[in-house]
Amino acid sequence: MTEKIKIVTLGCDKNLVDSEIMSGLIYERGYELVENEEEATVIIVNTCGFIDAAKEESVNTILRLADLKETADLKALIVSGCLTQRYKEQLLDEMPEIDGIVGTGDFDKINDIVDEALQGSRPIRVGNPVFDYDRILPRKVATPRYTAYVKIAEGCDNNCTFCSIPIMRGKFRSRTMESILAEVAQLAGQGVKEISLIAQDSTNYGVDLYDGFKLPELMNKVSEIPGVEWVRLHYAYPGFFTEELMDAIASNPKICKYIDMPLQHSEDSILKRMRRPGRQRDSRELVNKIRERIPGVALRTSIIVGFPGETDEDFDRLCDFIREMKFDRLGVFTYSSEEDTPATRLPDHVPDDVKEWRANTLMEIQRQVSKEVSEKRIGDILEVLVERYDGRNDVFIGRSQFDAPEIDGEVFISGQPLSIGEIAKVRITHALEFDLAGEGLA
Repeated sequence: MTEKIKIVTLGCDKNLVDSEIMSGLIYERGYELVENEEEATVIIVNTCGFIDAAKEESVNTILRLADLKETADLKALIVSGCLTQRYKEQLLDEMPEIDGIVGTGDFDKINDIVDEALQGSRPIRVGNPVFDYDRILPRKVATPRYTAYVKIAEGCDNNCTFCSIPIMRGKFRSRTMESILAEVAQLAGQGVKEISLIAQDSTNYGVDLYDGFKLPELMNKVSEIPGVEWVRLHYAYPGFFTEELMDAIASNPKICKYIDMPLQHSEDSILKRMRRPGRQRDSRELVNKIRERIPGVALRTSIIVGFPGETDEDFDRLCDFIREMKFDRLGVFTYSSEEDTPATRLPDHVPDDVKEWRANTLMEIQRQVSKEVSEKRIGDILEVLVERYDGRNDVFIGRSQFDAPEIDGEVFISGQPLSIGEIAKVRITHALEFDLAGEGLA
C-alpha cells in the first residue's frame, strides 16, 4: 500500500518553502500527499520555534496529531523545522509520541526519515542548520497557483538581542542569483504571476557572494522573466536599504510599490538595547526618503512592545511615532523572552499584562491610521490580483500590489465577471479599516 503523507506547516512563509520542497521530494518518491490529517499514515509537522507562543503551538499540534495513532491510520509522526533544530534533546526525551526528527539543514533527507520511521526506528537528522538552497529541488507549491514565495537568502548576521533566528538557521548566506532565477523561471512556467522574495535579511542579499548589495539587480532580473507580473519584497532590514534599491522599486513597473521593513521600535534607548541599526532620526529620514522617491508606496513595519526597559514614557512616544508616521500596514508583537538570547539578561522586564495592553493599544491606534490611509485610495484605479469569488455577496475578492498574501488587506470587486488569477483594473469606491471596495473595469 502506498503511504499517505500529510505535511502540517507552522510559522512563517520561509518555513512554508521548506515544506513545499519536502512535498516535492515526497511526491517524486511516489508517496501520496493528502490534505486530510485523518487519512494520513505519516504526518510531518514542520514547526516554528521563534517565540513562546509559536513553540507552544508546535507542541500542542504534535500532541493533537499523535492521538491519530489511536483513532485513525497514523503510523509515524515526524517533526521537522526550527523547534527540532533548537530543542532536539528535549523533544526526544519528553515526547515519545515523535517517531523521527529532522532539522532545518537536513530536510532534503525527508524520504529516508519516512522510510526509517515506518520500519520502526527513530531516525534523527539534526546537524548543521545550513541548507543548500542553490540546488533546484522538486517543489510542490502550496500557495494558490498564481503566487509563490522564493527564498533569496537564509540565516542572519545582525544579532538583534531578542532574536533566536541565528541559533536555528545559522549565519547569513545568499543564494546564487543563477539558482534564484532558475527557480523563478520554473515557477513562472507553471503559471505563477506574483513572486514574493523572502529572507531574514533581504536587503543584505549578495554581499557575501558578490561585490556588494545585489538586491536591486536581482529584482530587476526576476521581473524580466516571462510570466512574472509582480515582484514583491519582504523583510527589508533598514540598515542596508540603499539608494539603488529605492531606484529599482520606483522605476520598475513590475516591482510592487510595497516594502515590508521591520523597524521594531521608535525610541533610541530601546533600539540600542535591541541592537538595531540607527536611531529614531534615521528611521524617520529613511521612511521619508522612501516615500519621496517612491510615490504611492505602501510601507509595512512591525513593532515589538514590552521590550525589557520599555517605560510608560517610551510607549507613549512610540504611540506618537505611529500616529505621526502613518504606516500603511503594521504588525505588533509582544516581547517574548527567548533563552540563549542577550535580551533575556537585560533588567526591567515588563509584566505580561502590560505588554498585552500596550499591543492592543497600539493596534487600536493603527486601526484609525489605516482607515485614513485607505480613504486616500478612493477614486484610484488599482490593479488587483483576483483570488476568489464570494457567491453569497456576488463579489470577487483580491489584493492590490499594496497588499501581501495572508497578512494584509483585500479588495472587494463588484460589477464585472472576472477570472481567478487574473490581474484586473478596479476603481476604488469605498474604504474600510483595512480593506477596499470598488468596481471592476472592462
